Amino acid sequence: MIRRDLPLGILAANLLHAGGESSPGNLPSGTHAVVLVVPDESALKAVAARLELARVPCKRIIEDDAPHTGQLMAIGCAPGRKEVVGRYLSSLPLLK
Repeated sequence: MIRRDLPLGILAANLLHAGGESSPGNLPSGTHAVVLVVPDESALKAVAARLELARVPCKRIIEDDAPHTGQLMAIGCAPGRKEVVGRYLSSLPLLK
């Protein structure tokens, strides 16, 4: 659950942060959550392909429910060194 009075980008980043903190994944201290955006599904697929080709650990989130059944909705990247992950994501804007 999250506060609704926050700007969209801050809301999304804190939602991610809460999910990470509540996961049993033992995230390293100092892990940061950011939400980047692309214009559409094809752009998201291209980013996913670049990350996978570079062997950056990531997870494609595919929607199970209508009306977006089977569509790529998001990509989650495992925490990693900013210099490595940033090589592939630094050109993408933050969600605002």
